[in-house]
Amino acid sequence: MSKYIEKNKYLVELGNQIREVRNSKGWTQETLADKAGVTTSYIGEIERGERNVTVLTLIKIAKQLECDAATFLKNIPKDI
Repeated sequence: MSKYIEKNKYLVELGNQIREVRNSKGWTQETLADKAGVTTSYIGEIERGERNVTVLTLIKIAKQLECDAATFLKNIPKDI
């Protein structure tokens, strides 16, 4: 089984929101990855909706972006 999951609209939306906040700070994926202690490719996979990020990683990313994880989840559709 591949380490990648099939893209779905929830992960894509989550990734878009992370990218938007990262870009608003003028940071590259590499900058965010370094600050959050993950790889640049992992940040890219999250932002493209290719990874189902763990709660702990989402919290690390949110902390570095100076917000909380709920910020990224509040606009996720609730139609699951």
